[in-house]
Amino acid sequence: MSMHGADSRTSIPRRVVGGLQQPLPPLVVPGPQRPPQAARSGRHAVVRERVGRRLYAIDGIRLLAALMVAVHHYAGTNRVDRPGNAIWGRPVSDIMPTVFRFASYGWIGVEIFFVISGFVICMSCWGRTPRQFFVSRVIRLYPAYWFAVLFTTGVLVAVPGVWERLRLREVLLNLTMLQSGSGVANVDGVYWTLWSELRFYLLFLVVVATGLTYRKVVVFCCVWGTVAMIAPAAKSPLLELVANPGGAWYFIAGLALYLMHRFGQDLLLWGILAMAWLMGQRELGQRIDEVEHVSGWRGSVLIYTVFLLAMVAIALGATDRIRWKWLVTAGALTYPLYLMHYAAGTAMINRLHDTMDARLLVVVVLAGFMGLSWLVHRFVERPVAGAVKRGLETSFARVRDAGEAG
Repeated sequence: MSMHGADSRTSIPRRVVGGLQQPLPPLVVPGPQRPPQAARSGRHAVVRERVGRRLYAIDGIRLLAALMVAVHHYAGTNRVDRPGNAIWGRPVSDIMPTVFRFASYGWIGVEIFFVISGFVICMSCWGRTPRQFFVSRVIRLYPAYWFAVLFTTGVLVAVPGVWERLRLREVLLNLTMLQSGSGVANVDGVYWTLWSELRFYLLFLVVVATGLTYRKVVVFCCVWGTVAMIAPAAKSPLLELVANPGGAWYFIAGLALYLMHRFGQDLLLWGILAMAWLMGQRELGQRIDEVEHVSGWRGSVLIYTVFLLAMVAIALGATDRIRWKWLVTAGALTYPLYLMHYAAGTAMINRLHDTMDARLLVVVVLAGFMGLSWLVHRFVERPVAGAVKRGLETSFARVRDAGEAG
């Protein structure tokens, strides 16, 4: 899901010509009053300055998406609206109808995560080697995830009755983040998005290995999109596993948006984004019909469209003046909050729903998990990520030295 942070390392946009990297030509034809070379230099100065900045607005959208998903899980799913459900005891639409009406659309936060992930992964990978990409993903994904698996398992042991606790062997396999590929259940249901993210990373690693350029990312978007469209018709489980048709077009939208941010808009990128929107609205409808059953297609598409337009604004620099430092912290909370909020949070609601107003309880539980997420980021993610990074870099250095010596 990227729920995940981005590295701010960037460089002047370049293309490979005859083995040499050269800046991409400007997309705007220089006016007669300005020498072509001056226009080109000015264009690249603007691009260099904008591309190198942290996009604070994305941090804010990530936290908003995480809160949407959390509120949905607490007060907007089909599960919590059933009579006698294990979380609230009665339909949540009877307890807080207005909250349920809005929370029923919160699941779209996952699709928002996927789009942002495509954007930030492309941004953070630019100019990196496959080894650097691998290390960055490991230290970003695993420390908080390991804690979340153990924390959630502990809560489900202490507060039984809402979710079935997995066997120890299954919990241990969950620590790999590869349990979905082994047919083993997730400790927490929200982990299904990580399986989709991992498959995206593996596909994109192929492009990273060849060196990211505008042209290669565009070709990747077109090829992946084509395979994702034909995979269901081919009825090939392997092809569907690789192509990930349910999530592909959200990641592709994020990739196209980053290319807009880095190189400027053009008709081809708008075409890819339009196709991603068209395929995305279809996937939204399928998810409503097959999984959610609580929200409408029109409202879902409206929310998704507004979000994409906001991302276009970010990509084209309309939000560059937003530099609120607290948004960095907000972005840091997103991943731990997403990982921990669902199973543990609903188990707590089950125990506390008779002790206070339902709306206040949702706010209290959310606030508690946001506080816990900050602690996890500060005292788990940062130190563990640093240690793992040093260990991996040492290991890769030994592999390199051994190869040269052998």
